[in-house]
Order: sequence, then structure tokens, then C-alpha cells
Amino acid sequence: MSVKNKIILITYPDSLGKNLKELNYILNTYLKDYIYGVHILPFYPSSADRGFAPITYEKVDKKFGTWKNIEKIKKNFDLTFDFMINHISSKSIFFKDFLKKKDSSIYSDMFINFNNFWQKNRPTEEDLKIIYKRKPREPYIEITFLNGKKEKIWCTFDPEQIDLNLNSKTAKIFIKNTLIYLAKKGPSIIRLDAFAYTTKKPGTSCFFIEPDIWKILKFVKKCLNTYKVEILPEVHEHYKYQLKLAKHGYWVYDFALPMLVLNALYTGLNHNLLKWLKMCPEKQFTTLDTHDGIGVVDVHNLLSKEEIEDTKNNLFANGVNIKKEFSTSKYNNLDIYQINSTYYSALGNNDDAYILARAIQFFAPGIPQIYYVGLLAGENDIKLVNKTKFGRDINRHSYSIKEIEKNLQRDVVKRLLTLMKFRNSYPAFDGKITIENTSKNYLGISWKKSNYKTALNADLKTKKLEISYFDPDKKKYLNLEGI
Repeated sequence: MSVKNKIILITYPDSLGKNLKELNYILNTYLKDYIYGVHILPFYPSSADRGFAPITYEKVDKKFGTWKNIEKIKKNFDLTFDFMINHISSKSIFFKDFLKKKDSSIYSDMFINFNNFWQKNRPTEEDLKIIYKRKPREPYIEITFLNGKKEKIWCTFDPEQIDLNLNSKTAKIFIKNTLIYLAKKGPSIIRLDAFAYTTKKPGTSCFFIEPDIWKILKFVKKCLNTYKVEILPEVHEHYKYQLKLAKHGYWVYDFALPMLVLNALYTGLNHNLLKWLKMCPEKQFTTLDTHDGIGVVDVHNLLSKEEIEDTKNNLFANGVNIKKEFSTSKYNNLDIYQINSTYYSALGNNDDAYILARAIQFFAPGIPQIYYVGLLAGENDIKLVNKTKFGRDINRHSYSIKEIEKNLQRDVVKRLLTLMKFRNSYPAFDGKITIENTSKNYLGISWKKSNYKTALNADLKTKKLEISYFDPDKKKYLNLEGI
């Protein structure tokens, strides 16, 4: 199977409508001409983190619907499923059996006893210091077994998300069986969430450790080799990891693009963005927004420390309803390296700047993914984030069908949909790219395949853009109207 070079929508199962049935209605009624695939964020029963603490993969959470609802969406859209390869819910049958029976549980080796992981007289302060963390605490929780005994168990993220021991035969059987089960449900892509945390070795960062990481990916590929499904390893970190994955032939995310586009639009300067566009992988999915925050660590060395700080300061100064505290522990932020905001509000709710940002994304190398809030040019949901005190909820508004219908009538959304339809239908994007640099404020990107050619010409300072394309039937160049 080859992934189609067309736009993928990212959405929760209950964010465009209240469940999968309503999502299917929205997709088929309003979005069929604009998206090709749908990444439905975790729809499994879960105990935390909006679905990312799966209790089981064999069921659809009944509040969303059933597998039949997933099958109906699959009739008209390619699907992406999540597999949390690093962890499982503390409410799963595996961990509950472990809590009850301790070492006599058949699942005991699925989990990592933090103290037993280390040699005698370790971990040292240095051991703990170098472990890569996305939360301001040590990567374990203390649990109490049914017999009253206590142990520290490896836990990178939320206490509900218990890390799996990928050196365990039992864990590998679970992973293999689950991947095969999901593959049989027919997704085009299975995303490996948090997979870089699966490599744990004493005296290391326990993050993306080589060659262990390649062995894990090889194992996953082997599990799926008889199914027509691609794997997408998810790494929200320095761009060097994406380059390594791409070099090994894997699909990757372009998580550097969001901050680089913000930097270009805040400053009006093209040099940092141009540098990345000329070196980024081709086999990638581009993003400006996701269910997480806007990544900062992803652009280290692509932007200088000063440029990163300036971009962050611009974000807080020019964005609408963005506060630094929304990305802190006060708002239960899970990731200290991201800023919580919708992309539209990060650009000051400025329609021209937002459409230019999306045009840059659609003309960049890779397959575009667009988050559901971004699809509707959503503003920061201050009411929700203050209610839940969970920073990421600022970018997780749930839209009713009436709200969706109303937002689809907004001028900025109509402009975006025109751009999306063109990106999905014009053949040149399957051809070769040319990137121009005629002045510091100008961005020119063109694509050519056979008789088809399209070009984006943009002024980063004024936020004005023009998209031209060659019409082989009329044998002349036209400007894309409606953007």
C-alpha cells in the first residue's frame, strides 16, 4: 500500500460531533472534497490522557460507538489508528493481575521494576539526571500490591500510563497480537505513539537508544508484514531523530514546521524556514497543529536560542488569549517543551497570516495533516481550559454539528477549504519541488509534474500570497481564486 499524497484530518472521536456516528455524518456531508484520510485519535476504552492510556484495544469505547461506526468511516476515508507502544493503562487486565498476584502474575515481566532495573548502588544522581523526561519528576510511581508490599514501577507519563518492558516476551506477544488485531480492522497507517521511550538502558537517556530502537521498529514491521498498513513512529523531539528515521526509510512527522512558520510570519524573514524546507525529509507528514501543544524542542539548532525565545515571546505577545501559565504544571501540562495554543490564535486570529501559514504547509515537502480545530480556524478555548485546568484543552474544543455548520460559513474557513481542495486535486504535488529565494521577505515554492505546474509566491512581511497553476486544457496559467 502507498499512502496517498492528500490531506489527512486529525480529530478525536467526539470532537466533530459528539460521537463516531456524528463524525461520519460531518465527514461525508461537509468534508469529502477536502480530506482523503482521517486520523481518529484513540477511541479505545481509556483511563486517562484523552484516550492515550488504553485499557484494551479490542473495543471501541461505548461512549463513542462501536467498530461498526469505524467501518462506516473507512468506506470513504483512509484511516490512521494509534498504538501506544510505550505504555498501557493501569486499569488494563494485565496490570490489575500484576497488582493482585505480583511476581506470580503471568504478566509480571510486562512491567519494569525501577529498582531492579539498576545494578547495585544505583541509580546515582547522574543516572536519574540524564534520563530524558517530559514531566518535571522522576519516571516512576510507587504502587502497592494486594499483599501490601510496595514497589517503584517505571512510568514516564501519567500515573495511569504504565510503561511496558519491551525486552519481555509477554510484552512482545501482547504487542504482536494487538498490532495484528488493529491491522485487520483496515487502517492505512498505525501510529506508534511515544515509541522513542521504549528503549531503556542503565546509564543512558532511555530515549531513542540505538541500535535498540531499530530492533523494535523491525519487530513491528515483521508483525505487520502480511498486512497493507504503514507505520508512523511518533517522536516529538529534536529534528535529528526525524532525519534518522527517514534515512532508515520510515515515515516521519515534520514537527519543526510549526515553530519555523511562526518565526517566519512574526519576523517577516525567510532564512530559517528556507533552510529547513531544503533539508527536510520528503517521506513525511507535515503539521502546524495537533492534539498536543506547539513543539519548541523540535527546532533546536534550526533556530538559535535567541530566535526561539523571540518566537516564544512573540507568541505570547501577539497571540490571542495565550498565557505562559497554560503551559505549566499549574495547568497540568504533560510536556514542558510545548506551548499550548491553537495555531489560529498563535497568529493573532489573523485570517491572512493563517491562510499563508496553511499555504506554506501545503506546498512544503510531505503529506499535510490538519487538526480539526485548525480546520475550523478555531480560537483558544479559554472557558474550557479554565474549567479543566488542563493546558492542552485550550486547543481541544468539542464542536457540535450546529457549531461546525456555522464555522464552515466563516470567510477564513472557506478560504482554507478552497486551498485544501486544490492541494488534494492538482497533480503537480506528486512531482518535483523548486524553492526560490529572491529576497529576505519572499517565499517561493513551486511544484511540477508533466504539464502541471503550480507556484506559491508569498510576502512574509505583508502576509500577501498568490497561487498560480497551469491549466493544460486552457493552455495557460491561472491564479487560484477564493484564497
